[in-house]
Amino acid sequence: MTPLLPDRRRCLAGLGLLATGLFVRPALASPHVQRASRALLGTRVDIVAQGRQASQAMALAFAEMARLERLMSRYRPDSEVSALNRSAGQAAVEVSPETLAALQRGLQLARLSDGAFDITIGGYQGWSFDPANPRLPSAEQLLRERTLVNHRHLVLDPANRRARLLHAGARVDLGGVAKLPILQAGMQVLQAHGLDGAMLNGGGDVLVTGQLLGRDWRIGLRDPRAPERVLGTLELSDGVVASSGDYERVFTVQGKRYHHVLDPRTGLPTQGVRGVALLARSSQAVNGWGATAMLLGAAKGQGLLAGLPGVESLMVDAQAQTLMSSGMHDQLKPSASA
Repeated sequence: MTPLLPDRRRCLAGLGLLATGLFVRPALASPHVQRASRALLGTRVDIVAQGRQASQAMALAFAEMARLERLMSRYRPDSEVSALNRSAGQAAVEVSPETLAALQRGLQLARLSDGAFDITIGGYQGWSFDPANPRLPSAEQLLRERTLVNHRHLVLDPANRRARLLHAGARVDLGGVAKLPILQAGMQVLQAHGLDGAMLNGGGDVLVTGQLLGRDWRIGLRDPRAPERVLGTLELSDGVVASSGDYERVFTVQGKRYHHVLDPRTGLPTQGVRGVALLARSSQAVNGWGATAMLLGAAKGQGLLAGLPGVESLMVDAQAQTLMSSGMHDQLKPSASA
């Protein structure tokens, strides 16, 4: 990781790293380009597609992503994850290949981060980041629930596609590892229809393939505190920009700001990193690493990201200092509005 030059640091300091597709709206005037949106995965998912079968492809892509959400959302009582959580401390439950893969990825990240990333974070049940009803748990509740958060309490039997939580009250939350694979599944549906190009944007995670009217897709990195401000752009024909940050689900109590990226070791929001943006050819290469870097803190997180093959990164720490990999430095183009 190399620090930005002083002038670039002034431009990007404090970046919240919200990725979004740019220059799409003018292209929508073309009869060959179509757009659709759905509420999925706790956010809004947008698809822009170019090609004869765009409408059919988008409908099928949304259907596939909705199917996978029904399997893995802990907020749906009929999901496999909810069934696993209800059975905590009792018998193992059978899960689909997709849910098993997400559980395996979660355990892999937990091992590689020495427990900093932990999908049993769902054991902290006192938080609510619903804007209409935010809720802050007491210190006593966090202390009680801390014993339930330990990835070693989750046992998998891949051969029989079964999963078990060893202790009653333990809860799995796949939000950190399921979103990108679900978006990737939607993109695979789009690609199977032979479209000329497509962009899929799910709450700041952007996947693209092909081109838009003969041009590479342009992905902007915005400052979430000033959404009209585009701080830089990336031009891609195939790849993914994945973002993690402390800006998406936030509330304030008595002047103190709380965000949804919780440290499993304390049950409190992370403090050392404001946001991370990752650029790669495939979603598999970056899945879960942004949140893991935030949990590890700036120094360890930078070291982790520097060692990921084929991944370029940009990080903003708690002091608003911005570091980026050399590849990201080369590819990120300053915006005229920055």
